[in-house]
Order: sequence, then C-alpha cells, then structure tokens
Amino acid sequence: MEFSNLATVLPIVAICYLAGMGVKAFKIKKRFIPFIVGSLGGALGIVGYFIMSSFPANDLVTAIAIGIISGLASTGVNETVKTITKKDATQSDDEQQE
Repeated sequence: MEFSNLATVLPIVAICYLAGMGVKAFKIKKRFIPFIVGSLGGALGIVGYFIMSSFPANDLVTAIAIGIISGLASTGVNETVKTITKKDATQSDDEQQE
C-alpha cells in the first residue's frame, strides 16, 4: 500500500474507533466490540470501493479485507490511548508520592 492510499484507509479507522466508543457507552459487552468494528469496517470498505476512485483495492474481496483490518485496527488505537493515559496517570501518582 502506498503512502498516498493511507488517507483513504484512515477515515475507516477513525469511524470505527468512534463507533466502538459509542458501543461502549451503550454498555454492550466489551467482547463484542471487535466484531462490531470489524463488521463496520468491512461495510465501509465496500462503500469505499464503489465511491472512492483512489481506494487501495482492485476487487471487492480485497476491499472488504482492507475494511475489516482497518476496523480492527481501531481497537488497537483504543488500547494505545488507554495505555498512554494510564501511564500518564501512573506517572502523576508517582510524582505525588515523592
């Protein structure tokens, strides 16, 4: 995937991340979130394939796979954000104890 195609995939990650946060707000069990964002990513991959001329897929199956992987990447983004904010909170606690 070329760097220029990254701009066509990042919106899928962002939309799926926000959808995952919304699902979490509705108190749905956390184990279903990857399935939901992966499915949404697959659907957005199909939409991107038909609407965007620069979408990085040559066929529908590849578009769905790119969408699913982008959707699942949003769970990794969420874990990264949680780790960074947790680490900052831990550092603040350590600084207060000194």
